[in-house]
Amino acid sequence: MSDDASKENVSAAVAKRSWFNTLLPGATPWLGLSLVLFIADQWTKHWASASLAYGRPNVYNEYLDFTLLHNTGAAFSLLANAGGWQKYFFIVLSSVVSVLLIVWLARLPRRGRLLLVVGLALIVSGALGNLYDRALLGYVVDFLHFHYQDHYWPAFNIADSAISIGVVLLLVDSFVYKEDATPKT
Repeated sequence: MSDDASKENVSAAVAKRSWFNTLLPGATPWLGLSLVLFIADQWTKHWASASLAYGRPNVYNEYLDFTLLHNTGAAFSLLANAGGWQKYFFIVLSSVVSVLLIVWLARLPRRGRLLLVVGLALIVSGALGNLYDRALLGYVVDFLHFHYQDHYWPAFNIADSAISIGVVLLLVDSFVYKEDATPKT
């Protein structure tokens, strides 16, 4: 093989690998984090669905039960009994929010603002994890059920945790960095 043909093959391979980087230049490593969390969320939801009886608490310790529950609403079962239209509303809402956050993430610089980019990646992973459940199953699988004595926190999952931690990171970032973090056009 000639040197020119070899260089062309290398160039073609680099071009194939970097199309995603070209499309979403700043987001590539952070969307990788989102993917890992999405997979962990789906794996744990599958485990809960396969291993737990619906609605029956499995006591792990004095503060945590694993209890399989299906949430047709949003956080804290908001709109859970709304008659079914909420499924489509939440699918559209989480799809739009996910796309907007991915675009925002892609337009941020690759370096700096670690709290912001990790927070966005966590929110994206959680939104997509719950979107996947809602679109595929019609509900979100929840199974982590914390409590103190007879006071129970609503059940949640890894996606909900990622969203919550991501929001906290965005809030902390907003206090640490005073300048505007919106993408420049």
